[in-house]
Amino acid sequence: MSDAYCTDCKKETELVFDHSAGDTLCSECGLVLESHSIDETSEWRTFANESSNADPNRVGGPTNPLLRDSGLTTVIAKPNGSSGDFLSSSLGRWQNRNSNSERGLIQAFKTIATMSDRLGLVATIKDRANEIFKRLEDQKSSRGRNQDALLAACLYISCRQEDKPRTIKEICSVANGASKKEIGRAKDYIVKTLGLEPGGQSVELGAIHAGDFMRRFCSNLGMSQQAVKAAQEAVKKSEEFDIRRSPISIAAVVIYIITQLSDDKKSLKDISTATGVAEGTIRNSYKDLYPHLSKIAPSWYAKEEDLKNLSSP
Repeated sequence: MSDAYCTDCKKETELVFDHSAGDTLCSECGLVLESHSIDETSEWRTFANESSNADPNRVGGPTNPLLRDSGLTTVIAKPNGSSGDFLSSSLGRWQNRNSNSERGLIQAFKTIATMSDRLGLVATIKDRANEIFKRLEDQKSSRGRNQDALLAACLYISCRQEDKPRTIKEICSVANGASKKEIGRAKDYIVKTLGLEPGGQSVELGAIHAGDFMRRFCSNLGMSQQAVKAAQEAVKKSEEFDIRRSPISIAAVVIYIITQLSDDKKSLKDISTATGVAEGTIRNSYKDLYPHLSKIAPSWYAKEEDLKNLSSP
């Protein structure tokens, strides 16, 4: 019970909740103060036929438009006898055959969801990866190929298309044993295969920029907000020059420069671990970036004297 104001009694009275009808009544005059209220608390009743089944769920999983029946299947219950008699019957064989038709696709979607969760990706990226794999499966193009590499490549392509790119190394870390080379080959195969798909629905990869990785890499290193802002400005300026290095390498060397100009310096090893770029690659990229250093580093963050005293990695 709880107290509330009753319009008939003209005073605060105790309330009585009628859970079966969903009504809230005044305990003194019986006035219905609220009707058909919805109980939003958890429901723990069991709706299974068998008393041994303690599963309280009474609904299935969410619908999936990529499955033939949207994931809304009907399962015929087994008779009270042995399961062998049921599976040997024509009805049992038909149901078993029908359930196997998309079992591989469902398992693939679960694997993509697991990889997405481990990388902290949003649902739109996971859904697009599912869509890419479904298109590949419809063409029967995934047979005889490394399934883990294909699923990882679908996720990599999805990240690129959603402008939230991840490095091959990051994808490889959750790819169930598939190597970077296998994922790279699978990515090229998917782009080539679906690029020739009738109807013009080609797979286009968005361009990668060094700034796409900057905030995540800086977060991995625990950099200050001011340093992150300086790194983002510097990496944006670097795009104006012809620096023939990969965007990931440019992001790594910009982070090295910005941290060396701050009080909270980061070692080359820590930057290599956070970005996935080899220490030797960072050193070589630094040499290419050094001639443009005075124009890349923000003037509000570093003075010209600080740039001259900057030590190479």
